[in-house]
Amino acid sequence: MTTETKTLRQIRSFVRREGRLTPGQQRALDNHWPVFGIDDDTDLSDLNALFGREAPKVIEIGFGNGASLIEMAKNHPDHDYIGVEVHRPGVGQLLKAIDDEQLSNVRVACTDAVQLIKHRIKNQALARVQIYFPDPWHKKRHNKRRIIQPEFVNVLADKLVHGGHLHLATDWQDYAEQMLADVSSNTRFQNTSHDNTYIERPSYRPLTKFEQRGHRLGHGVWDLVFKRV
Repeated sequence: MTTETKTLRQIRSFVRREGRLTPGQQRALDNHWPVFGIDDDTDLSDLNALFGREAPKVIEIGFGNGASLIEMAKNHPDHDYIGVEVHRPGVGQLLKAIDDEQLSNVRVACTDAVQLIKHRIKNQALARVQIYFPDPWHKKRHNKRRIIQPEFVNVLADKLVHGGHLHLATDWQDYAEQMLADVSSNTRFQNTSHDNTYIERPSYRPLTKFEQRGHRLGHGVWDLVFKRV
């Protein structure tokens, strides 16, 4: 492999695990993707046009089955949400929930979030980026695959409006420490914690079943919210 090939190859923060779609998820993809889905050729240069209104725009990277994203969209109808997830069963589940709840303020992409944000979202277009419980890639040799890296943090600073927020959450302490170091080192972000570390879970972020189970087992969760300055 040549040096040029190594340079051009992207290190991905995810592995596609194509689980089996339930009939309901498949129907949701068939019926609702044309309305709420973001295709590779969807124009994202004007997010107000995408939603048909002016409102703060929030992107969630890696929404899983979409339960917490749906709850946020229901609780905050004055915000527009874009969920990005690479696993189609989760995408189908979210689309089904959008229809069940009759929501109009959610759009869905099934693609590499880093590439979508880096190349298709205009600068200063987002009010918040939220990344909850990303893959910790806990083996040291795999740490380079973690989505939070200084280069991507810099990209997120470009995409957020001044006064916008980057909200991260993880249940892996060493990843929390890395997140804290990587974002704190970027001068365009200011930690909203009073002691420049972590905060209590904000009320707008729903408590997941996974988290509740972790709390019962004594596991920690670390929330970090940084303001774009």
